[in-house]
Amino acid sequence: MIIEVKAMEKAIFNLMQKALGHFAGPDFRNEVQFAKGEFFAPMSVPDDTLPSFEYRMQQFYDWYFFTRPLRGFTQSPLEALFMTRELRFTPEETALIEKLRQHRHSLFEFLKRKGESLVLKDLLKNEKIIIESPNFSVGFEPGAIFETRLIPIDKIWIFARGFCFHPLEARKYILSEVKRHRRDPDLDRDELMLDLFKKSLRTEQYKHVPLEKIYSAEGVGKS
Repeated sequence: MIIEVKAMEKAIFNLMQKALGHFAGPDFRNEVQFAKGEFFAPMSVPDDTLPSFEYRMQQFYDWYFFTRPLRGFTQSPLEALFMTRELRFTPEETALIEKLRQHRHSLFEFLKRKGESLVLKDLLKNEKIIIESPNFSVGFEPGAIFETRLIPIDKIWIFARGFCFHPLEARKYILSEVKRHRRDPDLDRDELMLDLFKKSLRTEQYKHVPLEKIYSAEGVGKS
């Protein structure tokens, strides 16, 4: 079972690379630059010499692929995969695309390890989730809150590659925002997660500013 899941995991990420090879390729150079401006604003794209560069760019490309509508399609690259003549998919790839479309994007709290599994809480849905034989398991500590996407494979979940771990000191503010979004179904949860991502970026730029001033409604450095 684990071998089968690993093989499917590899196939899913290869498929995403194939899709991004088109939607983040030369024909979409301006689109990608425009999207980077949206994602990282009001700051600039991280310098490629910084230790966090690869980590932050993976977060960007997951957002670009799963969430952000392309200006010419009004759909995300994931939703627009069958709308472009340059891309062709095998029946196996088509089945994987359906799994990608069933992904779960949320804020999660790490609760505990249970054997080789991770026990999480989907904060926005207020549901407990068990990740069996996780494909990513480093950096978790009790109470950690992070944003990522979970992709279903058969009856288990795998992590997408983009993670945004928030400081433990931001927990109180994040949980208050989660409650506000649970109460009001008209609030956009993707906008909440993007705003929190930008707050995490500001903690890198404004190291001299107390964290509670960044993770606040006013938000230091907010545009």
